[in-house]
Amino acid sequence: MESVLYEELRPSEFLSRLNQAPIAYLPLGTLEWHGPHLPLGSDGLQSRALFCDMARRVGGIVMPMLFVAPDKTMEYEGKTYIGMDFWSRPAREAPRQLPGSAYYVSDSLYDALLDAVMAQLARAGFRIVVGHGHGPANQAFQRQIPFAREKYGLMLVRAVFEQAQYGYQSDHAAANETSIMMHYYPQLVNMSALPQETDARLEGVNGDDPRKYASAEMGKAAAEETMAFLEAALTKCLGELRREGHRDK
Repeated sequence: MESVLYEELRPSEFLSRLNQAPIAYLPLGTLEWHGPHLPLGSDGLQSRALFCDMARRVGGIVMPMLFVAPDKTMEYEGKTYIGMDFWSRPAREAPRQLPGSAYYVSDSLYDALLDAVMAQLARAGFRIVVGHGHGPANQAFQRQIPFAREKYGLMLVRAVFEQAQYGYQSDHAAANETSIMMHYYPQLVNMSALPQETDARLEGVNGDDPRKYASAEMGKAAAEETMAFLEAALTKCLGELRREGHRDK
């Protein structure tokens, strides 16, 4: 099977896929605590798996994942805490640096990074960029939408759909993300690492309890639903590009 990963393509394979569908899929990852049961790279792993399926279904090329990302920060006793270090903790409980989280950059730096990525994707010949992954990175990607079209002629598409029943990466290490990881990477999920007491708080987990509600079946349903929405959105974008090409002629 021909690879859809940018870094694995030879130039002729790259051009063949680009000419078929000038779509770049950009996984917006992190290296971040996702509970004790999921790997640190869960954000990028989930979006990359979805994008590989989409590239085989619609066409296009999957970019290497970005592992740096913006997030909320908190100063406490002279130390900076990031995201889940404090986000899901009780209000009166001190923040704790969670093991393995190493991804934070400022909003301004990340915006500049995305702008540079867009410039290079346009230079390579892409016309459509799909981005998804870490929540604050998704928001930064959304901020790029009007500028990328104006500066680089790129259509940016997000994998977030309000009408979706499941959503994709719609929580943090809870039932949705755990289900997606069970579907795509069952070998990387260790549910026994979670506290077995049903009333025990799940540190750094935000959403429905994965012990009660996560399943590979739900992860597959979330992926299939998202791909259906994305396929419709990308078909519309490709149609617009064809119309633009006819007008230019």
